[in-house]
Amino acid sequence: MRLDKASGWLRRLAFRASRAAVSLVGGGRISAFGVGQGKIGMILVINLDRQPQRLRRTLRELSRFTTSDGDPLASLAHRLAAVDARDGRAVAATADVDQTYRLGAHLYVQPDARLQACFGVDEPVTMTRQEVAVARSHIEAWKVIVAGSSDHVLVLEDDVWFRIGAAAAIDQGWRAAAGRKAGRGGPHLLYLSYEDAGGTASRADVCDALFRPERGLWFLSGYVLSREGAETLLRAMPVVGPVDMWMNYRFEEVGALALASPAILQRPDGGSDNSYSVLPFLARAGIVDTDTAPEAPRADVGPVLAWTTGRDREGLAMALSMLGLRVRAFDGDEHAIPASELSALLNEFDALVDAPLTPCAVSAAIAELGAKFIFEANARTAGAIQPGVSPASRTAILSWDEPGEASWQPICALLGLATPIQAFPEGAPRAWRLFRDGRPVMRSASGDARWVGPMDDTAWTLIPRSDRPSLPRPGRADRSRGDLLAHATMTTPSPLFLGRVETFPGNLAAFAREGLQYEDGARLVLERMPTGDRPYRSGALASARPFHHGRFEAEIRAARGRGLVTGFFLHREAPRQEIDIELTGDEPHAMLVNVYFNPGDDGAAIGFGYRGSPCRIKLDFDTASDFHVYAIDWRPDCITWSVDGRIVHERVGWDPTPIPHLPMRLHANLWAPRSKDLAGQLDELALPSSAMFRNISIWT
Repeated sequence: MRLDKASGWLRRLAFRASRAAVSLVGGGRISAFGVGQGKIGMILVINLDRQPQRLRRTLRELSRFTTSDGDPLASLAHRLAAVDARDGRAVAATADVDQTYRLGAHLYVQPDARLQACFGVDEPVTMTRQEVAVARSHIEAWKVIVAGSSDHVLVLEDDVWFRIGAAAAIDQGWRAAAGRKAGRGGPHLLYLSYEDAGGTASRADVCDALFRPERGLWFLSGYVLSREGAETLLRAMPVVGPVDMWMNYRFEEVGALALASPAILQRPDGGSDNSYSVLPFLARAGIVDTDTAPEAPRADVGPVLAWTTGRDREGLAMALSMLGLRVRAFDGDEHAIPASELSALLNEFDALVDAPLTPCAVSAAIAELGAKFIFEANARTAGAIQPGVSPASRTAILSWDEPGEASWQPICALLGLATPIQAFPEGAPRAWRLFRDGRPVMRSASGDARWVGPMDDTAWTLIPRSDRPSLPRPGRADRSRGDLLAHATMTTPSPLFLGRVETFPGNLAAFAREGLQYEDGARLVLERMPTGDRPYRSGALASARPFHHGRFEAEIRAARGRGLVTGFFLHREAPRQEIDIELTGDEPHAMLVNVYFNPGDDGAAIGFGYRGSPCRIKLDFDTASDFHVYAIDWRPDCITWSVDGRIVHERVGWDPTPIPHLPMRLHANLWAPRSKDLAGQLDELALPSSAMFRNISIWT
């Protein structure tokens, strides 16, 4: 079976079986390693404290080989504790790492015309916490090398394996490198493991065994570094951007060399929680694509009851939500919850924050063996459980005095959960009532609106109680407008709403400047025109800046044709949140509304879900025949959608998601879904097709 044809768990199983078979046979002698001058005298294995199994696996791999002295190669190995991205203090701002870099640095390593067409080379990119942790781990390795006694050290990450023929390739490359650097202390940097950056690596001075890279190598899974080379890298700090990218800028000054082909490879079965800062840019440029999203976390920890001090920001509720718990928060002045109601609440929610309980409910909560209790120091517990009453083994008291001192550790220790990569959140303002349940006790079904399933099954979505959502009360007036923040007729280009050159996963079209025209408004044209790796070209625009709550309105005439979606929506990443109006070509007498919610403060890289919580609303006209006024009115505790001044749908907290709480940009686009489920099979005979947007307005 070819491993590149296997997928998922089958591929991992096949790889492990092959490695198990290989482990029965020795890998041979690697004479480059050993004691004495001109030898690689030490191996540093970078390994996280929480992943001892990966260290054991790496040592087993090293034990297959022997040094020039006949000793196991593993005898040279020393573990270096990796910096953990889950430790907020370890990845905080430091003089060693500049966490903001320019997209041009990525393009220097791996040029790509599609990426450069979408973004300028000066586009700022912020490193992820994982990238910062990796960079700091390698910096610590360089410091160990400078302080040590070995002239040359192999630095290994703990997810590697040696390919067949590795021993001969390393020895041949080491002899060639030592010969070229004779009299200069040997090679200062030799890559034994790397990935050619999309086949664009620039190589010079090539021989059979190795080459001199000028740029274009990714990964730092395995490289030999001299003491002098480590000193050179430390003098060149700070590391700016991902460390493997930054190393490309150091090739000349450190005299980098690389084996003609990698002898050490990354394991495909190791699993990783790494996150890459450039990925959102690659996705928007259409360079990477996927129709699926990773499965969202759901914490199975039993019911959690928590009480806070009532600060202005609700950090604890947000933290529990980020851990994968379905959280309901209370203001504290609601009626006291009896035991029977508490049981029903805990069937629907995983965690209750500041819940007022009756004495019977207190007793029932303590008697629930799986229940956990969390108290902020000096928490408001009137009418609730007191910290000294709840079982000590199931209780955590958070002793920090200021929000900036908050930590994941006591909460995760109590719940038995891994510490998240993201920083502990400040949370949303309490006045916004983010995790409150605003659903009416009774709601009537409506034949004019229906849920479109299946929804994303996450900790941030409640499956609706009824098959059909209710419409607003008949005759309810649309919300009055506030102050005008932005307005553009869109008959000519506007600095308020800019054309986009990008795409996104699941879109068959790439957005290009040619897809946006100005006539009686902004015309977005989707046509059969291969653009990048997409078969169609279309247009899109977005507000020049994000907005935080308000009314978002436009006159829209939708595109006609199956397989097409005319979108008018608010959107953000990190965390991903979205409020949609979508007019789909397969149902021209309806509109689709949708909400995506992920928890976290601004910058938290949480982006689960690709279905959202969609609902289709019947309309009494053809959306592609004429202009109609569509509006999204987004408030902290409610979202309403209206058409021609009539409210057609509304949502409150947990109906079925919390209300998005972070600033978002307003977007308009015309796209073709890769999936047929959203808008049907694309009808190419209807192309080109266009959607029109005019009089886009944003109000407070």
